[in-house]
Amino acid sequence: MFAVSSEHPVDENLVRRLIAAQFPRWAGLAVERWPSGGTVNAMFRLGDDLAVRLPLGESGAEDVQLEQKWLPRLASRLPTPIPEVVGVGQAAEGYPWRWSVYRWLPGEHPRAGALRRPVQLAEELAEFVTAMRKVTLPRAPVAHRGGPLATLDAETRAAVERLRAIQEENVDCDAAIAVWEKASETADWAGPPVWLHADLLPGNLLLEDDRLSAVIDFGCLGMGDPACDLFPAWNLLPAEAREVFRTALRVDDATWARGRGRTLSQALIALPYYRKTNAAMADNARHVIRAVLEECGY
Repeated sequence: MFAVSSEHPVDENLVRRLIAAQFPRWAGLAVERWPSGGTVNAMFRLGDDLAVRLPLGESGAEDVQLEQKWLPRLASRLPTPIPEVVGVGQAAEGYPWRWSVYRWLPGEHPRAGALRRPVQLAEELAEFVTAMRKVTLPRAPVAHRGGPLATLDAETRAAVERLRAIQEENVDCDAAIAVWEKASETADWAGPPVWLHADLLPGNLLLEDDRLSAVIDFGCLGMGDPACDLFPAWNLLPAEAREVFRTALRVDDATWARGRGRTLSQALIALPYYRKTNAAMADNARHVIRAVLEECGY
């Protein structure tokens, strides 16, 4: 999901006013803006045990409502902690959208190339993805990234042409297009849709002592093609651990190709968009492009 411009100033003073008016029991707690590479919500630490998350735009407001509805239903079905909504905030103080208070989840975001136990992390991620796929909750939404690869074609090709003009990025654009076209030839998912997180980027994972301690930001959740939850294979895991992840999930060749194509598409679109504004997102996009092209022999 890409950045949206804020339609309302979001800062510590706004959070303090919202908390004081709607959750007075927490009014005396310290409020601190939390640094984040996220682009859709602003995050604030509230005391030691809570977090406040406010959408920066309309799309983020929709995500918040998804989380408020589905996170309580998913939590007991997953092996990994996920955000717990402890307060549902309403529009007020001139701020136009619903927002949430969550239980604070400790941990650090993993970084590609800096994992100390990548195989173990691959196994833990596969366990989480498997559990998501087994969820049977009815009336699920369609995942944000759950549709056919063809829906991404025009935007992916346009991003590659933008990258051709940015020589300092040194992206092999011909190779990227070749990989994308091969993935696009793969048949669409013909099985039943499965539950997905649909945004398993490093910024949405937390580690403690090198173990997966939490998965966060479920704003893209819903049902769709299982390939949509293969992102960690290329945006985080080295080759050996990538194969462990694939084996644990029993991914067939076509689903693997679609997952690789989706991950590459997202990176190709993100790099020219974020290269001057969000270092974490841009660096991850560069890593994905290298990992995918290397896996495909370029």
